Amino acid sequence: MKIKIIGNAEWCALKELNLPAIRARIDSGAKTSSLQATDIKLFKKEEEDWVQFVVYPIQKDTKTKVECSAKLVDKRSIKSSFGKSEERLIIRSPITIGNDTFNIEISLANRSSMAYRMLLGREAISGRYLINTSEKHVQKVYSRKTVIAKYDTHRK
Repeated sequence: MKIKIIGNAEWCALKELNLPAIRARIDSGAKTSSLQATDIKLFKKEEEDWVQFVVYPIQKDTKTKVECSAKLVDKRSIKSSFGKSEERLIIRSPITIGNDTFNIEISLANRSSMAYRMLLGREAISGRYLINTSEKHVQKVYSRKTVIAKYDTHRK
């Protein structure tokens, strides 16, 4: 597999979670990827543990709300950017960056105070990408209008 270049932020899609475009901060210092999630609730589906949650995928937009659900993979203690450890629920989902789609593990966390709704950690990018820290959106560029249009059915 050829290693590609990504910027310090990239547009991603998590289609199985009904997230056609979400801007992710690339963070090689973080081991696990993280997704902004609220109203997190565990439930059983066919004898398996699942989690449902709400994502507000667009920064500075509280009108666009996506209800998601995924199979629970794990619960892990993860250290936040503030150095505090907290137990987080972990899911697995295919992610698309540019023309590449692959599975990653994602911790669910309230990132509403963060500038980016998603953080892409080193487990997701290792062996696939090199980071050009001086660039953004190397793989794909969307205007705000295009992103909002992708979520038309999810706006209040």
